[in-house]
Amino acid sequence: MLYYLFEYLHKVLNVPGTGVFQYITFRSALALILSLLISTIFGKRIINFLRNQQVGETVRELGLAGQTQKAGTPTMGGLIIIIATLIPVLLLTKLNNIYIILLIVTTLWMGTIGFIDDYIKIFKKDKEGLKGIFKVIGQVGLGLIVGSVLYLHPGVTVRKDFVSDKVSLNQTENLIHQAPIEEKSTATTIPFFKNNEFDYAELLAWTGEGYEKWAWLIFIPFVIFIITAVSNGANLTDGIDGLAAGTSAISVLALAIFTFVSGNIVFSNYLNIMYIPDSGEMTVFIAAFIGALIGFLWYNSYPASVFMGDTGSLTIGGIIAVLAISVRKEMLIPLLCGIFLAENFSVVLQVAYFKYTKKRFGEGRRIFLMSPLHHHYQKKGYHESKIVTRFWIVGILLAILSIVTLKLR
Repeated sequence: MLYYLFEYLHKVLNVPGTGVFQYITFRSALALILSLLISTIFGKRIINFLRNQQVGETVRELGLAGQTQKAGTPTMGGLIIIIATLIPVLLLTKLNNIYIILLIVTTLWMGTIGFIDDYIKIFKKDKEGLKGIFKVIGQVGLGLIVGSVLYLHPGVTVRKDFVSDKVSLNQTENLIHQAPIEEKSTATTIPFFKNNEFDYAELLAWTGEGYEKWAWLIFIPFVIFIITAVSNGANLTDGIDGLAAGTSAISVLALAIFTFVSGNIVFSNYLNIMYIPDSGEMTVFIAAFIGALIGFLWYNSYPASVFMGDTGSLTIGGIIAVLAISVRKEMLIPLLCGIFLAENFSVVLQVAYFKYTKKRFGEGRRIFLMSPLHHHYQKKGYHESKIVTRFWIVGILLAILSIVTLKLR
């Protein structure tokens, strides 16, 4: 909203200094500061409100050190992240940008699913919360919306290559003008490879001429899978104080770099990466999101004054997935979100191995002392803070490797 006000002041009234709002970097810095202030200053009030409403965490007895002390800690703290993200976004972004619209829808959609889950756990006294099938239906629904919009919306385009037009200025001087060819495409990026653009439609090339029009059969299901997998990964990672918020902030910071360079024709041309018109606006959203996550960490770091609950974890996972898909970096998710992947796989491997050994030997055996993975290290006697710090360090290394893919091929 403020963006449009300052645009009017700049273009119509020509007020000095108001043109600075046209710069993504300025608005991103402002969004980060504003979201950080909202999450830290008003976060305490939200926590007190949750405590007064007796929105406390019910802790299951898992035999973990310090577990009983967490009982009664306010949950649904994801509301802090959502509010502190959306207010700067509504004030400082171009609200007609299709990527911003998708991210706002994702935030509200996944936040609602998580809120319903937390509400059932707390007020209905049902420890299982929202049934798994309904969570999946919600995630699939969001995937259908995101996949369909990215596939069909005319504003979602990419630059495939450049054309050069030589324009004669006078007898002795020529000017070479380069303009991007923007078109609808289901192309994405494969990291660490030269000529690394891959089009999902090519998987249907065997069907013959006109196969491109059926690309949605591959693209949309893949979007659904990514959103479901990443949101569940974030949900599983939210198990000890500061782990999910910290690792997410690191991953999202890397995505901010990708959105900025992909949406800038100069940087994308220099780095020889896919140019995605209007995608740079997502950098402002990401800045607000990072500020909200860091502000939330002020209260969520050990010992936590509030837990994010599914309200926060499902929202975080959904936003990261949509950001990666929008900027055509979804193939990087296993690397960028390696912590989420490890947490997910630890659960899958644990359950599969337990069932296999129980069927074969009559007694279930375990690979890890406990899953998800962070609980394994708790069982080994590591303090929560040490586990979180080391996971953050791994997350930073993975983020750096992801950023390096811009040039390392």
